[in-house]
Order: sequence, then C-alpha cells, then structure tokens
Amino acid sequence: MTTPTPISDVSIGGDAIRLGQFVKFAGLLDSGGDVKEAIIDGYVEVNGEVDRRRGRQLQLGDVVGFEGRRVRVCA
Repeated sequence: MTTPTPISDVSIGGDAIRLGQFVKFAGLLDSGGDVKEAIIDGYVEVNGEVDRRRGRQLQLGDVVGFEGRRVRVCA
C-alpha cells in the first residue's frame, strides 16, 4: 500500500486564482511557458483529475498535483 503524497498549503491572499498562475506561484514550475505546456499536455491535476485549462478558476481548498507534488489553495 502506498502512502499518499503530503499536501502543502499555499496562501494566495484572496479567494480565487487561475490554474496557470497558481502552478507558477506555488513553485511547481518556474516559467510561464513550462506551465502552459505541462497543463496542455495533461501533466497537471486539480482535485485528482487532469485539467487542461490554464484559465480554470481555482477556489480555496482545491488541490493541484504535478510530478508527485500536491499543493492546496489557501487564503
């Protein structure tokens, strides 16, 4: 049985943020170009499901996953 990956909380200082902005803000990827590519290619998950929309509005409590890391959107 595998242990679930721990979730890190990342404060966005508001109520919502776009997926592409959050991936970069949370430090999952460094450049906007890499973020765009990773999302379009299906490497980024939101709440356990692949989402290919960079502009998706994340809400507080949403969990974003990329390459084994998981981060939760917090106020």
